[in-house]
Amino acid sequence: MSKQKSEIPHGTLALFILRTLDTMGPLHGYHIARRIEQAAGGTMRLSQGAVYPALIRLEQQGWIRATWGISETGRTVKIYELTRPGAKQLREQIAGWEHSTALVARFLGARP
Repeated sequence: MSKQKSEIPHGTLALFILRTLDTMGPLHGYHIARRIEQAAGGTMRLSQGAVYPALIRLEQQGWIRATWGISETGRTVKIYELTRPGAKQLREQIAGWEHSTALVARFLGARP
């Protein structure tokens, strides 16, 4: 039986990026995408067309910061890291998702 590749639920990519930077430290966009895929157990595939606009939005919101660095292949790349406001936002998003999933679990577990 093959694993089905799934799309990222709406509104979760920012959470995944913030969490990845929180746990892994500064990374460039390619490594962020691959780490998210790895954490998903290969059930999703992220394109650069999804990740980089999200990184730009997060940077504009002040939740991450980018600096120029050199990749392991010698290319100049942007390295992204979590900011203090980003860490606060991550905590708020985690709390929101925990509340939402608990609500859905209660609803699905309800018996008529």
